[in-house]
Amino acid sequence: MSIEPDTSTPSHKSRIHGCLLGGALGDSLGYAVEFDSIDLIRSRFGASGLRGFDALAGTSHFSDDTQMTLYTVDGLVEALEWANSGVGADANACLWLAYLRWLATQGEAAPVSAPVPQPRWIDGQAVLHQRRHPGKACISGLATGEMGTSIRPVNRESKGSGTVMRSAPFGLIPHISPDAVYKLSSDAASLTHGHPSARQSAGTFSLLIHRLVAGDGLREAAASAVAHAAGFDGVAPELPDRLEGALRLAGKGIVTPEELVLALGEGWVAEEALAVALYAVLATLPDDGGKASGATAADPVQHFRDAVALAVNHSGDSDSTGSLAGNILGAFYGEACLPGDWLAALEAPEVIRGMANQLVKVTTGEG
Repeated sequence: MSIEPDTSTPSHKSRIHGCLLGGALGDSLGYAVEFDSIDLIRSRFGASGLRGFDALAGTSHFSDDTQMTLYTVDGLVEALEWANSGVGADANACLWLAYLRWLATQGEAAPVSAPVPQPRWIDGQAVLHQRRHPGKACISGLATGEMGTSIRPVNRESKGSGTVMRSAPFGLIPHISPDAVYKLSSDAASLTHGHPSARQSAGTFSLLIHRLVAGDGLREAAASAVAHAAGFDGVAPELPDRLEGALRLAGKGIVTPEELVLALGEGWVAEEALAVALYAVLATLPDDGGKASGATAADPVQHFRDAVALAVNHSGDSDSTGSLAGNILGAFYGEACLPGDWLAALEAPEVIRGMANQLVKVTTGEG
């Protein structure tokens, strides 16, 4: 007897867990081929490329994308803990301190002029101390010891994917305005990357997650995020260009990895990574899913598998594009979309769930 998938509205807790676990799954699958050309991927895994963890020998690993996403969660949790106790805190300062603690886990020392953050639970998790090809701008921006801002950013010309890949958690905070979500995310991007596209891509991605968590459908949320990117004052023109290109390409359905890269780029810079992930999610969307009402697809798990596979099989930044696609679908469907066999292969799920539970507790009061 077949069991019908649960198409009820996901709880906020399920969306938080789904988003963080989904991102880690996409990151892990993509990390296995991050530096491989599509020809090499095909030679290793066949014409259809890498489509699941069963094709990988040994254990899977997530990358710096998941590490930094979890440290983003921790910075937000600390700021919300202060707020819940009646004490105001600078959210971006809390995030900067969290990222400085991540920097230390990578074996990098901040200058003596930088503050010395107090350790928190996340810092004791050994898996987060593994160096997994961290982004150069993330390292160099934090290693300055200066707290970058939108007015005085560090790494002024940097627009790598290191901002957008860590920004899903901003969209998971309930009961704040879209403008506040965007500002939190783009301000935090300025801590490491100074190019307008890096900041605006991060903010736009967080807004997309925010709208999905609020109950929008996938197509509705995507269209809204693209419209916001196009209408923002002082926008980096490459961001709306890439996102509008993602919507057009999704209208064609599934294309070859070569056509994907030609149209949207390899994902090494922020706006390209977001565009590739958005395309992958929409191109694999079943006809009965993602409606404006927020209705879920007939098979969320298959949608997740197909979208993440499409997001990672190309000659580019596969872990970041896979991570973003997983974040999007996890925020939309909740945990219902996560493949059980993929979860069984995921590295350190207890650490990811531990941080998800902290965010649940501080935002909803649930234990």
